[in-house]
Amino acid sequence: MKTIFAESVPGRGSRFIESDAPTAAQMLPGELLRAKPPRLPECSELDVVRHFTGLSSLNYSVDANFYPLGSCTMKYNPKFTEYVAGLPGFARLHPLLAQLGQGASQTQGALRCLYDAEMLLREITGMEAFTFQPMAGANGEFTGVSLMAAYHRSKGRKRGRMLIPDSAHGTNPASAALAGLEIVNVESRDGMVAPEALAAHMAEYGDDVVGLMMTCPNTLGLMETHLPEIVETLRKTDALLYYDGANMNAVLGKMRVGDAGFDVVHLNLHKTFATPHGGGGPGSGPVGVSARLEPFLPGPRVAVRRDGSFYLNNNLPQSIGSIGPFYGSFAVVVKALAYMLRLGGEGLERVAEYAVLNANYLKKRLEDVLDIPFARLCAHEFVASAPQGLRALDIAKALLDRGFHAPTIYFPLIVKECLMAEPTETESKQTLDAYVEALKETVALGKNNPEALTMAPRRTPVRRLDETAAARRMTLTDDME
Repeated sequence: MKTIFAESVPGRGSRFIESDAPTAAQMLPGELLRAKPPRLPECSELDVVRHFTGLSSLNYSVDANFYPLGSCTMKYNPKFTEYVAGLPGFARLHPLLAQLGQGASQTQGALRCLYDAEMLLREITGMEAFTFQPMAGANGEFTGVSLMAAYHRSKGRKRGRMLIPDSAHGTNPASAALAGLEIVNVESRDGMVAPEALAAHMAEYGDDVVGLMMTCPNTLGLMETHLPEIVETLRKTDALLYYDGANMNAVLGKMRVGDAGFDVVHLNLHKTFATPHGGGGPGSGPVGVSARLEPFLPGPRVAVRRDGSFYLNNNLPQSIGSIGPFYGSFAVVVKALAYMLRLGGEGLERVAEYAVLNANYLKKRLEDVLDIPFARLCAHEFVASAPQGLRALDIAKALLDRGFHAPTIYFPLIVKECLMAEPTETESKQTLDAYVEALKETVALGKNNPEALTMAPRRTPVRRLDETAAARRMTLTDDME
């Protein structure tokens, strides 16, 4: 597709109207002025609209196609939640009003949305309190880790190590390191945290361990069946247990993580609660905590007076301080609230039931196509390996030619030639069957003609790139001269 500059025609498009207002040339020092006018495309309005509409059609969209990325998969985006968040009372509300005296009376509806969303998430997770400030999952991780560290500081402890399983999300060690902690890798056994490995690390570092960051089910799609033993081991030194909520779809309405012994949880509203995800946002990663960590939550926090009115509470002497602007991604919270109210308790349980059912159906249908390293019941996602002689990368590229987004590849690192798929709870059996057939065709082609896969994709707007060069030598301008 041509660039907008290639569609430019001299003399076409709008003209700037002469004005008697002072110009930049009259107001700025000469060294700050351009030597020549900026090179801008000359196009009509219709040219511009058609150009960008054409570009949008090249995007891979969950509204149009199956999106089986594992670990943090985009689901569908319910259109009624978009309508709710776009209501003028929400969309035109300035966030500063809630902080400006009489302005609080004009923001009672918005504050109630935040309050009600927190109450629902507390019930779902078994946590004592939430903050909506974190702007995404990784920002939620950093917030949660910071809260854990603040708890230990309040006890006069100078702890500096975070335990992280080798099956953790990649952002877990990054978030802990950003908080100034040293990372200790905890080895897996049969795809789960090995209790003996945890015990050995606790014996060595116990009084210096802030806590353990876990994903349950983990990134292999397996439930951590040793969880009670893990909790007991950590409690001996008052180390805390963190729940990475990116895989919450698997246990929604089925397990309250607070009841299971977790002290902190971050949730991805932009995944589990069906708000848009991808393309850089907007995201929302609220963090919930147990009672002993509540004093350290970021402020301000929404509170309710005796008369039932809502206000922002800034009287939080032990707070770790602000994590995000205002109250986080408010519109995303509104969408998530609408989604929770629409589904209700029974509907939220069905989310987990269908997510797990779809993943196990897909895994069963692929067991003769791909190598399945953990041949037991999975949660909402599962991992597989490319058959011997084939590469996960080539399979992923070939799927693009068949109209499917590729699954996650080469993650987690502990599975060789890994392909991780999460079908989500919203996809139909027909869609899953079509995906299976596409994988069968791809693998069969690779076995009969391995070179054919290395040339894929052939039908996409951009063919296979040198990804290293694309990352390190990006061309960010259209140099027509």
